[in-house]
Amino acid sequence: IAITAPGGFYSPFIDHYFNLIAWLKSSLIYGSAFMLNLFGYETYQLNNFILRIVDGKGVRIAHDCAGHGILSFWLAYTLSIKIAKNKKIFWLLIGAFILWFINVLRITLLILSLNKNWGMPFGIDHHTWFNIISYLFIFVLIYFLEKDINKKLNHKTDINSETPNS
Repeated sequence: IAITAPGGFYSPFIDHYFNLIAWLKSSLIYGSAFMLNLFGYETYQLNNFILRIVDGKGVRIAHDCAGHGILSFWLAYTLSIKIAKNKKIFWLLIGAFILWFINVLRITLLILSLNKNWGMPFGIDHHTWFNIISYLFIFVLIYFLEKDINKKLNHKTDINSETPNS
């Protein structure tokens, strides 16, 4: 992150071609704009990371809004377990997509709530709601991933413990 932010170890080349956070933020804007358009709201993008409803309010997708911390947790967890590469890629992509989609829903609902003057449930801010829901989904993903791993281990154990007929 620091290498794509001016100051310190900034690299214009990496910022321009490999700024993963900017790509993630842009995808969140496009996804949220798509969702809002599905519900009949016209949107437009102002500057790089601001999404607004036409004749309404909008949101700025700040650095913390990208959800890269939660995504990093999921990626680190999935990369750390010993499973076949194709299964690992499957679980990485499924989890990353679910977390990205939750974030798109959050941004979509936030823009709608700002324009409709809805309050946040229980007075909890949208970042906290995003974290709560995302980690709940991560726990569910971990449950199914571990269940998948254990199913294969139990199947191998069952095959190895069978005795041949004489």
